[in-house]
Amino acid sequence: FKKKVLRRVRRDVIGVRREFLIEDDMAESETNKVIRLVPENLLKKRKAYHAIKATQAKQALLEKRKTKKGRGLKFKRLEEFQRCSWRKKRDEVRLMRAQRRPPPPLPPSKNSLVFAVRIREIKGVSPRVRKTIQMLRLRKIFSGTFIKVSKTSMNMLRVVDPYVAWGFPNLKSVRELILKRGQGRVDKRRIPLTDNAIIEQYL
Repeated sequence: FKKKVLRRVRRDVIGVRREFLIEDDMAESETNKVIRLVPENLLKKRKAYHAIKATQAKQALLEKRKTKKGRGLKFKRLEEFQRCSWRKKRDEVRLMRAQRRPPPPLPPSKNSLVFAVRIREIKGVSPRVRKTIQMLRLRKIFSGTFIKVSKTSMNMLRVVDPYVAWGFPNLKSVRELILKRGQGRVDKRRIPLTDNAIIEQYL
């Protein structure tokens, strides 16, 4: 029994010695560390910088709240009104002249599909042109869509002729278009269609 007690006492003494040695090493390392002093002018600059950033963030938040309440008034120059009215009048004249001309013949039966791309802005155009572009699903500039060839679709393309470029695609151009710009929705994400396996598996 005495031997067991002596062993326990020795273990406790050794543990206490180790703790003291570790504390001494930590104290020496802390004393060896050099505390770098920051100049007063640098502290002032930092304080001023943080104050400016805080005021900017506050102003941005206030502006955001103002815009949420209602849209601000947009000022339009006289030149913009003149440009819009000129484009509208030009479209009306062009459509009146197109109605007087005989309609062009339909393309051959082998061309059953048309690919149309919007190439210009439609700001200030006539309501008929704007509505036709919306019906053709060309809401953004440089957006394209496939259209089935018919008498109605060809008349619609004649209406939007200055703002849309169109033609008859072949198999090679359609394949290149899908490989370059084609995208599919998989698990609520848009994934580029780079392989037929994606189309077979998800679409």
